Amino acid sequence: MTRGIRLQNAVLSAAIRLGIAPKGMHLVAIKGRATGELRETPIEPIEMDGKRWLVAPFGEVNWVRNARKAGEVRLRRGRTVEYLQVREADPGESAPVLRAYLKRGYTGVYFDVGPNSLLAEFETEAHKHPVFLVLGPTSLDK
Repeated sequence: MTRGIRLQNAVLSAAIRLGIAPKGMHLVAIKGRATGELRETPIEPIEMDGKRWLVAPFGEVNWVRNARKAGEVRLRRGRTVEYLQVREADPGESAPVLRAYLKRGYTGVYFDVGPNSLLAEFETEAHKHPVFLVLGPTSLDK
């Protein structure tokens, strides 16, 4: 990520903590693989076909690696906090979610496909942009 995106994330994170960020924005927090400390990153979960998904538009970043290992995340917006179990989706599951993500106008700068690309192209792209299915509540240590 660029320095500008990091600065934007810092400002957005503060707004999310205060509950004044754009609608739908949350902070995803996962225990670090090495430190065990919670690390927060701004994210906008996507709802599709009655399921919630977390998309990694910038690729395999630290929150993705931490979520893979932990299988649990914390989503926060203002005072509302959810502890959730997640599982990484396979490319077949990810493809329609990634296409919906781009069709809704989310950042596509880091994608090699467009919102009207074929699902098969999104399956290839899924390896670059992990997607997690939210399974339900869990008891993540606070």
